[in-house]
Amino acid sequence: MSEEILVNVSPQETRVAIVQDGVVQELHIERVRHLGLVGNVYLGQVRRVLPGMQSAFVDIGLDRAAFLHVADILGHRQSAEEIPRIENVLFEGQSLLVQVIKDSIGTKGARLSTQISFAGRLLVYLPQDPHIGISQRIEDEAERLLLREKLQQLLPSDEKGGYIIRTMAETASTRELSSDIEYLRKLWKDIHAKSQSTSAPTLLYQDLNLSLRALRDFLHEETGRILFDNRETFEIAQGFARDYMRDVTDRLHYYSGERALFDLYAVEDEIERALGRRVDLKSGGYLIIDQTEALTTIDVNTGGFIGGRTFDDTIFKTNLEAALTIARQLRLRNLGGIIIMDFIDMDNQEHRESVLSELKKALLLDRTRMTINGFSGLGLVEMTRKRTRESLAHILCEPCPVCHGGGQVKTVQTTCYQILRELIREARQFNAREYRILASQAVIDLFLDEESQSLAQLGDVIGKPVSLHVESQYTQEQFDIVLM
Repeated sequence: MSEEILVNVSPQETRVAIVQDGVVQELHIERVRHLGLVGNVYLGQVRRVLPGMQSAFVDIGLDRAAFLHVADILGHRQSAEEIPRIENVLFEGQSLLVQVIKDSIGTKGARLSTQISFAGRLLVYLPQDPHIGISQRIEDEAERLLLREKLQQLLPSDEKGGYIIRTMAETASTRELSSDIEYLRKLWKDIHAKSQSTSAPTLLYQDLNLSLRALRDFLHEETGRILFDNRETFEIAQGFARDYMRDVTDRLHYYSGERALFDLYAVEDEIERALGRRVDLKSGGYLIIDQTEALTTIDVNTGGFIGGRTFDDTIFKTNLEAALTIARQLRLRNLGGIIIMDFIDMDNQEHRESVLSELKKALLLDRTRMTINGFSGLGLVEMTRKRTRESLAHILCEPCPVCHGGGQVKTVQTTCYQILRELIREARQFNAREYRILASQAVIDLFLDEESQSLAQLGDVIGKPVSLHVESQYTQEQFDIVLM
C-alpha cells in the first residue's frame, strides 16, 4: 500500500490530505481564525458546579465556558464507588489545571479533563498517572513485554508519571526513546512551572499546528513521502523532524510544481463530493448520507447495478462495496457520534456476516475509537465513532439561509395558498384601499397563471383590488402584504 501525505498551506488555513494508492482517505482542516483546542492545557477557573449533572463549567478564557464531568476528573478510576461527588471535589472560584479533550461542537462548549497527557513521537506522557500502557495495535505479547522492559530501563529514578507506548516505538532505537522521554518531561516541567506563576484563566500550552501534527500523528512506516506546497512550512517541518524524528527527514519534500498540489491529486474534487448527500459506487449503486444533530444515517441502494448472477448476488456485491466506501466516508467526512447503516436487505445469513466482517476490516484503518454492533432485528447496523472535532461539513458549510438547515423549502403553490389565507386575515382586520403582494418571481408567475382565478375570486370576496409586485431578492417562501 502506497501512502502519501499532502500538506496545503495558505495564510488563512492549513489542509492535510492522506492519500493511499491515489485515493483520498482522510482530510484535516485547520483555520487560523478557528484553531482546534484539543490537547491545549489551561489554568482554568471553576465558574459553576452542577451537582445534579455531576459536572462543572470552567472558564478557560474562551467565549464559552468549557465542560468538565466528574468522570474526567478521576478518569483512571473505573469503579463508580470510587468516584466522589463533584461538589466534594470542586468549588466555585477554584483554579484548576485542565486539558481540552474535545473541541466545542455546535452549541456545546469544549470538554475538559484534569488527566493531562502529552503526545510525543513515540510515547504519550501521563505526568499525573504512574501507569505504563502499550498501543493495542501492537498485538504480539513478546514484543509488548520487550517494549515495556525497554522503557522502564530508560526512565529516570525520579519519574512519577506514566507513559503509553505508541505503535511507532516498535522500531525505535534506545536513543530515540530517551529523546522522547527527555522532551516530554521538559515540556511538563515548563507547563507546571508556568501554572505556579500565573493566574486563571490562562493558556499554558498549545498543541502543535496541523502541519507538524501530520508528522507526529499521521506518519508511519508505510508513508512514502510528505509533500508541502509552502516553503516556510516545509523548512519548519524539516527543523522539527531533525530535532525529534530524524529518521523521516528524507521523506519530507517541497512541491514547487505549477499545478496546485490538491488539484494534482484530485483532492479538491474529493472535498466537493464529500459535501454531498449522495456517494456513487463503482458498481452503479449509491449511498445516501444524512447528518443530523443526534446521529448520521447511511442508506445503501442498488441504483443501476444489475451485475450479479442473481438478485441476491447483486445485493450482496453492492453491500460489500458499500461497506468499504462507508468506512472511507466516515474518515473523509469525519462523521462522529451515533451512525446507523441501512444495508440492502439480505436473507442469506452468510452474506450478512461477510458484509459485517468486511465493514469491520475496513474500519481498522480508522485512527478514531469506535464500537460496532451486528445487524439489528430491523436489519440495521449500529455503531458509534468518537467525535473529537467538527465534521468536514460543519467546518466548510453553514445552514442554508433559505431552508435553515431543513433540507427542503415550501413549494411555490404552498406559498401562494399561504398568501391567500393571509390576505383574508388582513382584510378582516384592516380597511385598506388596496392590498399589494410582494413575492418572488415564481410565486407571482403562479398567481398570473394557474392561480389567477383564485386571486380574482378573493378580490371579489374582500371587495378591494389586489396588485402584484416582484421582489427579486425574495426566496419562494418569502412574501409581504402591503396595505395601500
